[in-house]
Amino acid sequence: MNDMTPIAKVQTTLKDWETDQEVRWCPGCGDYAILKAVQRTLPELGADPAKTVFISGIGCSSRFPYYVESYGFHTIHGRAPAFATGLKLANPELDVWLVTGDGDGMSIGGNHTMHVLRRNLNTQILLFNNEIYGLTKGQYSPTSRLGTVSPTTPLGSVDRPATPCAFALGAGGRFIARAYDVSKELPAVLKAAHAHQGAAFVEIFQNCIVYNKDVFADFTEKAGAAMGQLWLKHGEPMLFNKGTKGIALDTETLALKVVDVEDGDWQAAGVRVHDVKNRALAHLLVEMPFGPFPMALGVIYDDPRPTFEAAVIEERARASAGKTANLAKLLSKGQTWTVD
Repeated sequence: MNDMTPIAKVQTTLKDWETDQEVRWCPGCGDYAILKAVQRTLPELGADPAKTVFISGIGCSSRFPYYVESYGFHTIHGRAPAFATGLKLANPELDVWLVTGDGDGMSIGGNHTMHVLRRNLNTQILLFNNEIYGLTKGQYSPTSRLGTVSPTTPLGSVDRPATPCAFALGAGGRFIARAYDVSKELPAVLKAAHAHQGAAFVEIFQNCIVYNKDVFADFTEKAGAAMGQLWLKHGEPMLFNKGTKGIALDTETLALKVVDVEDGDWQAAGVRVHDVKNRALAHLLVEMPFGPFPMALGVIYDDPRPTFEAAVIEERARASAGKTANLAKLLSKGQTWTVD
């Protein structure tokens, strides 16, 4: 989305966003659900296929541009943010979506992910996190858990995993959200990301059916959903397990804690109300260890500031105001030499 001239909304259907390309992921892959969620969301946003671009790097998730009927780039491993930056500066009117994975975006592309967030380019960044390298046959990734057994960690990984949302916050991200592939709430999260002016980072937990099957089942499956999921909504108390438990702040340790809620009286239990503009709270939420705490999902942080491309355009306008373009004069300016 553009923060200078709003893109005119057009009427489309899901079919308008489907391509004639065969979708080539493993049967049962979570990417299918994410693709459908995006294709269903785009018409509701009034998005224009002629002004929409999907940019990806390398990996299973990065096949995404082939399957969305819009413009797209399938680029270099980890470098999708660089392409997105160039494209947005060249044509700020475009609605740019960046699709990456935990390997592409957090390993070889970690520095590029950091800079696109720091600069605050107006783009939606969808990071599919399956905690494994799927395309290259199951090696452990930067988000793989301790003990993960893979071809490159046959005795179990001893690397402490990266937390994508904590990384994004630390890099200066102004919109941080989480969802999972088959969640009914995913379209709402995508809409919120699109509405944000600036770099909107969405981590999507994605089930790799072949190399890391059901790694998120403890909170995504129905049996564990009530206790395992904390869906955050601005201005509402942070409740889970059907309202019987909540998240409170321990004022002595300045750490979050789980409290019991009796008879629906969450105020008496000290449950916090979610505030998407509270950056300190966002840090605490994304760092909550799953098990003792539920998984924080939904919009965690949303506090926009001026975008990178808006600042560049404004700077260029000031520099060129009242001047006439003269390439010959520019080339002869400064030190010159005549070669006989």
